[in-house]
Amino acid sequence: VAPTTPVCEVPSSAMTGTVVQMSCKETEGSPPSEYQWYKNGVALLEKTATGSARAANITYTMNKKSGTLLFNTVTKNDTGEYFCEASNGIGLSQKCSVKRMQV
Repeated sequence: VAPTTPVCEVPSSAMTGTVVQMSCKETEGSPPSEYQWYKNGVALLEKTATGSARAANITYTMNKKSGTLLFNTVTKNDTGEYFCEASNGIGLSQKCSVKRMQV
């Protein structure tokens, strides 16, 4: 079953230095969807355990299975327009509407 349009939860504003968690979920897809987050139209990288993420100055953890995007401490650089895409290899992938977060 192809995924339906996911529901994205993105806070409209956040204080610098706080923890922010965004979520993305759709329930129709079978097999279960994987989720990819985008910021300003660019796919966010999944953090790897090799430490390359630190070199890229990545301040978040993205979980493709659960659809969560977690910022341990947001900075002004994290301000932007976010959306998420659900895909499971069947039919077209589905995106939620873009939501802006201001830090």
